[in-house]
Amino acid sequence: MRDAGRRLLGRPNLKEAESDVRSGHRERLRQKFLEHGLDKFTDEEIVEFLLTFGTPRRDCKQAARALLEAFGGIRSVFEAEPEALGRIKGVGPKNIVAIKFIHAAAGKFLEQRLVGRDYLSSSRRVHEYLKHSMENLAKEVFKVIYLDASNGVLALEDASRGTVGTAHVHPREIMERALLLRASGLVFAHNHPSGGTRPSTEDFRLTRQLVHAARLMEMRVVDHLVIGKNGDFFSFRDQGLLSKYENDYIKAFISQG
Repeated sequence: MRDAGRRLLGRPNLKEAESDVRSGHRERLRQKFLEHGLDKFTDEEIVEFLLTFGTPRRDCKQAARALLEAFGGIRSVFEAEPEALGRIKGVGPKNIVAIKFIHAAAGKFLEQRLVGRDYLSSSRRVHEYLKHSMENLAKEVFKVIYLDASNGVLALEDASRGTVGTAHVHPREIMERALLLRASGLVFAHNHPSGGTRPSTEDFRLTRQLVHAARLMEMRVVDHLVIGKNGDFFSFRDQGLLSKYENDYIKAFISQG
């Protein structure tokens, strides 16, 4: 009877021991991150640690492993739709909120890092800053980067949300904002929720109109990026279209003179 009593009394301690093991493991992950950042983390540990924010009292290793196996990598986990994440065993609503919140916050951080810095002259490098927050949006968003005379970034703002086109993106309002900021250069970017990067007829027309409006106000359009999915993008500058639109403006100006 005494041994049985000991066994019965010992059962709750097993749960406490398991809890202590989980707590100790999470504390080791915290300390590893504080000391080394993500450099010494495996992909599985990164996802596992993230899941702990929404699951304080349960082991998250198996759920982290299942997420990586299902989606193929951390990037795809972050970009997955909430419904798809919820189909993974061990991933609940709080975990999904944590994953999507971190992804959105990282995108906002990368955007704001541009402000106050020299403009990145390479279209690919600009795309690296913007794709995180734009390539998986369900609706089209049109962004404007305002540059000073030294190519420093004055501001990055949304000019339109919904459908990109002259009915929703107003060149006059963009130019008024540029004048208020004392901008000298403009960079435009918008996403295609379908994932394709081929500009639409309206994209070509709008870009031409913006280039002409900028030239009229003695500003310049540096680039217009169309951001698709999986790292794909289209640059109007790289394709020589901005130069063509500027030449069209000059020819029209000369013919009117």
